[in-house]
Formats: sequence, structure tokens, C-alpha cells
Amino acid sequence: MLNEIQEHYGYVPMDVQKELSEFLKIPMAEIYGVVTFYSRFSLEPQGKYKVSVCLGTACFVKGSQKIMDRLVDRLKIEPGQTTKDGLFTIEQTRCVGACGLAPVFTLNGEVYGKATVQKLDQVLDEIMEKEKKL
Repeated sequence: MLNEIQEHYGYVPMDVQKELSEFLKIPMAEIYGVVTFYSRFSLEPQGKYKVSVCLGTACFVKGSQKIMDRLVDRLKIEPGQTTKDGLFTIEQTRCVGACGLAPVFTLNGEVYGKATVQKLDQVLDEIMEKEKKL
């Protein structure tokens, strides 16, 4: 049920957690505990595009911090935040299981390996141009 809520709203709102608690007849604390334990769930609205930068050892050594710094500079938000227009959410992760492609960032789950600041800029530019046309 929590997966479906996350998919529908893009996060798990507190009022929906309360409704679920009443419906399932289980304490709100149990639902909140699950939501806050698993990184799959969010308590805040997420952007249309979720950009995650891997800061695990292999990626970090190969320069992923530069990619994160560029992302923060371009979008003017910090990891864990969403842009005011609701388009982008930045996340940092410790490993996406693609160490051989380090450094890595993902966009809505799609992996971009051997990433560079230039590749990040290209991807962001394409999205921003596409969104202008919508």
C-alpha cells in the first residue's frame, strides 16, 4: 500500500499515513517507522526528475563530488531538496551497484556512467529545453 501511495503522490503525506493507520488498525508509529526506514519512501514531495549522485568510494575517487557540486550550483538547492518549480530533486547515494562505470549519477533510475560535469550539464539542458516546450 505504501508503494502505491508513494507512486500516486510522489511521497507519503502525513494525512494519508493517518488514514492508512486507521484503515489497517495499526499504530501510526509503525507506518511512520516503515516510511522513514526505507529510502524508497519520502515524506516530502519529490520533483518530476530525481537526480541522484553516487558518492560511494569508487565514484567519489573518480570525481563524483564535482558532479554533485555542479548539480547544487545549477539547481540552487541542496541534496534532499526539490526546486521551487517542482522539476528536480537532488539526492546523494552511497552506491548504485555500478562501480565499474564510476562516477555515476542517475536520473529517474536511469544510470549515467563515466559521468562528467559536461554530461550532467547536457542532460539538464535537454530536460530544461523539453520542459519549456510543454
